[in-house]
Amino acid sequence: MLPGLSGRVPETPDAPRLDVLIPTRNRPVELATTLSGLAAQDHPSFRVVVSDQSDDTPSYDTPAARSVARVLGLRGVPVLFARNLPRRGMAQQRAHLLSRARAAHVLFLDDDVWLEPGTLSRLHAAITRLGCGFVGAALTGLSYVDDHRPHQLEPFEEWAGPVLPEVVTRDSAAWQRWTLHNAANPLHLAQRLALAPGEWRAYKVAWVGGCVLFDRAALLDCGGFDFWPDLPAAHAGEDVRAQLAVMSRYGGAGILPSGAVHLESPTTVTDRSVEAMDVRASP
Repeated sequence: MLPGLSGRVPETPDAPRLDVLIPTRNRPVELATTLSGLAAQDHPSFRVVVSDQSDDTPSYDTPAARSVARVLGLRGVPVLFARNLPRRGMAQQRAHLLSRARAAHVLFLDDDVWLEPGTLSRLHAAITRLGCGFVGAALTGLSYVDDHRPHQLEPFEEWAGPVLPEVVTRDSAAWQRWTLHNAANPLHLAQRLALAPGEWRAYKVAWVGGCVLFDRAALLDCGGFDFWPDLPAAHAGEDVRAQLAVMSRYGGAGILPSGAVHLESPTTVTDRSVEAMDVRASP
């Protein structure tokens, strides 16, 4: 029986140690699945904030999503559902979510990601031990489990010591690390490392999509997503821009094993003609 479903409401701390921030739009099935993954996490204490920008009925307004939210609530995990309209782009959506965060660490989790048990605990342990600006669990597409791409794994490099700040640009060698997160590459990397149960490794990244745990103070110190007014509503890469800023000042890392499974649904960000990192900030 899940903790909290025994009839006894567990005691909860006044301030959860981590806020899980989920932007969602037109994904009722995926959102319920994402919430179910969170219901399997048991450490550290956390809160869930969902910001919806669906065209019609909110993604969270389904029996499945509300049922899983009740499961989380019985386990002492607050779940906040709210709308954020009109849509002004993903950067504004992320800025809005960040403005609602209160915990020392914030996990930006896409609405089409299922986390295996223990992922939240591993990410939190990693960022606490490493003391860097962010750690990420790269999304794994399990439909590609038999598609091995050794040439795309060549940029892999572990952090042998402390995670240090890095300046990563498109013309730097570090940019080529983006291939590490294609298809099922994160799973294949973890298998290659032959990690023992409970063991994890930090490695160098260009950026991480879909599941990134930030030190909130570091993210805010680098401006968060406050650049959103400089962007048109149709844009992409706002997460990359924020991560590169944090990495240049505080460092960032990927974590293996990942534990983050991509549901492989079609993207809801269809217009990618403007990349956030290509737009200069207004004076």
